[in-house]
This record gives sequence, C-alpha cells and structure tokens, in this order.
Amino acid sequence: MPSELFQNSAEAAEYIRSRTPLNPKIAIILGSGLGPFAHHVEHSVAIPYTDIPHFPKPTVVGHSGLLVIGTLHGTAVAVMQGRVHFYEGYTAAEGTFPIRVLKQLGIETLLVTNAAGGIRDGLKRGQLVLISDHINLTGTNPLIGPNESKFGERFFDMTQPYSLRLRNLAKTAAQRHSFSLDEGVYLAVSGPSFETAAEIRAFRTLGADLVGMSTVHEVIVARHMGLEVLGISCVTNLAAGIQGKPLDHYEVIETGLHVQQKFAEFMTTFVGMLS
Repeated sequence: MPSELFQNSAEAAEYIRSRTPLNPKIAIILGSGLGPFAHHVEHSVAIPYTDIPHFPKPTVVGHSGLLVIGTLHGTAVAVMQGRVHFYEGYTAAEGTFPIRVLKQLGIETLLVTNAAGGIRDGLKRGQLVLISDHINLTGTNPLIGPNESKFGERFFDMTQPYSLRLRNLAKTAAQRHSFSLDEGVYLAVSGPSFETAAEIRAFRTLGADLVGMSTVHEVIVARHMGLEVLGISCVTNLAAGIQGKPLDHYEVIETGLHVQQKFAEFMTTFVGMLS
C-alpha cells in the first residue's frame, strides 16, 4: 500500500494539474530576496500554497508562498516563490513535502537557490556561488522514519548531490552575461538565530564556504528520488565576525533584491540551455 506521504503528495500534484495544462520538467525554488524572479515567468498561473492540499505554509518575510507555473522563453517551469524552513516548526519531512509534490508532477531537474552568509575569504555581498557540496549540521535528516520505496531506496549515494553537468552549464550561462561563478561548500544549520563568530570559525575549519538555514534537506529528498540538482547561493551578507557589524535579515532581503536582474537574466539563459 502507498504510504500517507505518497498519497498526500499525489493529491497535491493532482490539484496543481487541475490549475494548468503545462507539464514542467524543471522546478526552481527561490530563496530569500529572490522571489521577484517569478515575475519573469510568462503565461503563468500562480497558486497559493494555502490552496494546495497538505502543502506547508511559509511564515518568513521574503517568502511569498506561491507556486508559479508558466514558461521561460518557451520552456515550462514550476517556480516556488518561497519555502518553509525547519526553524518555523515543521519537521524536516514536512518542510520538504513540496519536493515530493514536484516529483509527482513529473519534475526531473531541481534548481534550488538560497541566501547565504559568506565564510570564505574573498566572497562578496551580492555574489552568486554554485554549491559544489554541503555539510548538514541541522541535527536531523528528512528521511528519518519509514522509507517510501516508490520514491527511492532507503540507502542511496550522496557522493555528488549537486550535478557536475548542471554546474558546468551554469558557468557557461554566466559567461554569456559577462560574469563568472565560483563554487563553494554550503553548511546548513537549523536557525533561526544567526551563527556566533566562534561557530563561523569552526565551520571554516570544517571546510565550509557558505552558511545558511535551508536547502540541504530539500536536496537530500530530491536526490532520494533521483532528481538532478543545481544549487546556487546568493551571498547576502558576510558571516558573523567577518563583516564587523550585527547581522540583519532585512539586509538579506535587500541584497537579494539588488541582484535580482542579474539573477533573472542568468537563470533564464540557463533554463533555455536545459530545454
């Protein structure tokens, strides 16, 4: 018998299909400050998360809570304008439920974005960085509990969670817009408090270049189901103890908005290369 998770995600996907004739194979999750990218989607329908059966609802500023389905230069896409986070009170499994729904919709490629604090020397506010790998320090895993074999195997490889093929394509897309993309390791914490300066020093020792409060659980679930994943961080601030002033969520939002045009042009080109 299918599990409750499988049945609920199937119901959510069926509702979404009732709202649009499009069958996207590419999905994009927009992090803090990057939500306006959804306005570039053409011939779109915007579905509030509150309308989708069993869907979690975001409570954080900068996460609108809309699923936008339409086209980018003729390519059908599903764009999540905002996400929910572990620190909002959802379990890791509940917070990644939308990824299960995207798979049920027929998504094959997931492009996940976030706002991140820069740890590595040389990273600058507003810089876009490809995620090459991650470190999960949230203290949990979204796959804890019974495994749904219809989604994937209990034990699966995570040697390359972020597709090398997609990273190379992304670098080519960036070059077409006259900028380059560095790569870095993203470390996820649970939040919601920002990290201490001592924690940042420890994370740097562990090999982290970026730090944030999202993405990793989503990527684990996506890889569990065999989705090909590209991760992009927007460095919205330098981490604690580096920039010399207190951290502020509104600075995160402001920086994301500042780079939105550059991000939109790049992402549109990249999606076109995938089609």
